[in-house]
Amino acid sequence: MEREWLFSLIPLTIGAGFLSFGVYGLRRARTLRRRGVTADARIVRHEVRRDDDGDRHHHPVAAWIARDGRTCEYSSRFGRGTIGNRFRVGAHAVVLYDPEAPHRFEIEGWDARALDLLFTVLGSIFTGGTVTVLLVRLLAF
Repeated sequence: MEREWLFSLIPLTIGAGFLSFGVYGLRRARTLRRRGVTADARIVRHEVRRDDDGDRHHHPVAAWIARDGRTCEYSSRFGRGTIGNRFRVGAHAVVLYDPEAPHRFEIEGWDARALDLLFTVLGSIFTGGTVTVLLVRLLAF
C-alpha cells in the first residue's frame, strides 16, 4: 500500500465519527418519539461549558416530576452561545422524556434533531466518498 493511501484514513475517520454521532442522536430521538412522555418543566439553571477555543456554551438544566413521582433534573445535551428569554432561568418548558430512563430527554424548542440529521448526512458523504475512492483506486491498479 502506498503512503498516500494513509491520508484517506483522515476523512474516513471523520466521516465515521460524524455518522456515529448522527445515528446515535436520530435513534435516541426516534425512541423518544415512540416511548416518550411529555411533562411540564422549569429551567432551574444553565451549565456553562467552554470548548477548546474558549467559547462558552449554555446548556439549560430542566427540572420536572416524572409520572412515577420521581424528581428529575438534567442538563440538555445541546448548548448554545446565548440564551433567549424563552429558556432563561425560571422559564417554563415542555420536556419529552423516556419514562424508563428520564436522563434521555429533550427540551421542546431547544434540542434540534436537525443537527443529528446534519451529522448523519455529512458522515455518510465523508465515509461513502472515501470508501468509493479507495475501491476505485484498488480496482484501477
